[in-house]
Amino acid sequence: MSTDFLTQLTKDRVIAVVRAPEIPDAAALCAALHAGGIRWIELTRTTPSLPTHLRRAVAEGLRGVGAGTVMTAEQAEELIDAGAEYLVTPGCRPGVARAATAAGVPVVMGALTPTEVGQALDLGADAVKIFPARAFGPRHFRDLAGPFPDVPLVASGGVNAENAAGFLTAGARAVCAGSEVVPPGVVAAGDWTEITRRARAFTDSLVR
Repeated sequence: MSTDFLTQLTKDRVIAVVRAPEIPDAAALCAALHAGGIRWIELTRTTPSLPTHLRRAVAEGLRGVGAGTVMTAEQAEELIDAGAEYLVTPGCRPGVARAATAAGVPVVMGALTPTEVGQALDLGADAVKIFPARAFGPRHFRDLAGPFPDVPLVASGGVNAENAAGFLTAGARAVCAGSEVVPPGVVAAGDWTEITRRARAFTDSLVR
């Protein structure tokens, strides 16, 4: 599963990170993102009733739906049971890593420094999310490629249509698209046409 996960993520290059006060229809949200060219969606624990949203999306047969801001093994197990295809953590979380490994579910673990990247790898991370990416810029990814040439890095935090291509050129396997693509208010309002438009604008920016 890990190899397939990384191969497809490297091909698709974008994860939409959803943080919203509510999601009126998780399946419709994911379908709108798919229509705009974003096939990986991270629904985060900062949105209430996350397990319910995961189940609804999975019930519609949608793929590429994962769970983010996962902090504990208990949370990981609950979200995997709800159908999360992968997990994302904000930092190095041993309990989450153990639960994901036991279930055969990929985990993208948060890090910033070389020490943290090494810790994430030791815990079995399938990919390492570098956060906050904007604060350190694409050059940070080039620097990390020195000691970690084969580690799949994901740029997260402040990534937008203007700078996303730069992170990919610098060596990131993928980038996380946040409020520029999925503004909390637009998600809560259920404006799926606007979500698709924003997703398409973001993906189009990667081929400039």
